[in-house]
Amino acid sequence: MKTIVIIQARMGASRFPGKMLKPLAGRAVIEWVFDRARVIAGIDQVVVATTTAQQDDPLVAFCQSRSIPIQRGSENDVLDRYYQVARPLQADAIIRITGDCPLLDPRESAKVLEAFQRMPACDYASNNTPATFPDGLDTEVVSFRALEWMWTHAREQPYREHVTYYIRSHLDKFRVVEVAHTPSLAHLRWTLDEAADYRLLSALTEELGRRQQYGYLEEVLALLRERPELGAANQHIGRDEGLAKSLREHPLTAEG
Repeated sequence: MKTIVIIQARMGASRFPGKMLKPLAGRAVIEWVFDRARVIAGIDQVVVATTTAQQDDPLVAFCQSRSIPIQRGSENDVLDRYYQVARPLQADAIIRITGDCPLLDPRESAKVLEAFQRMPACDYASNNTPATFPDGLDTEVVSFRALEWMWTHAREQPYREHVTYYIRSHLDKFRVVEVAHTPSLAHLRWTLDEAADYRLLSALTEELGRRQQYGYLEEVLALLRERPELGAANQHIGRDEGLAKSLREHPLTAEG
């Protein structure tokens, strides 16, 4: 089984523009995400998937300067962006990672891939349906078969913009498996979407560097237990605000 990681990333995020190249402890956010994704056990390749928009030229130039594989595709049809990367690579399974997850834990991501591989003819595995891990450790694995089906049949804008949303809203149509954390850690937010997130992640990565720690899930949890004031910085921000915005702007039809 050929398994590739596709990291969707762009510079034009409305709430925190240019976030992919913001520095965290001396390295750009996209470097953090790529370096963590490429050590997920069981993968064959990692590709950053960005857009053809001019504003993403600096991201492309940066990735090329660091020998990070990057391809360009549709700005708004992210599902097509994934498909156009996965099809020529003849991927059997695609791990979806978003570029705003600099504290991605490759060990936790590997558990999702393992769950996918254990289920015969699995279409989809995740650790966020429902969410029980911190926002920022989200990992989804989708079969190419299911990706291609969605690319062909899921036509409404929220499904095109949010790659796996069709599966997550039609779980009865697919073979799915969920990896959960007990107790739930869904209230924690380690993703990068707003300035408050950046302040938290800057503090966390600097402290992890001082401790000479990688930043695995348990290490970050221990750090926040010692310094709980850090975690309060972004707790006012809701989860999946981008999806909520998409659904407000493009309500699904009854057929969707």
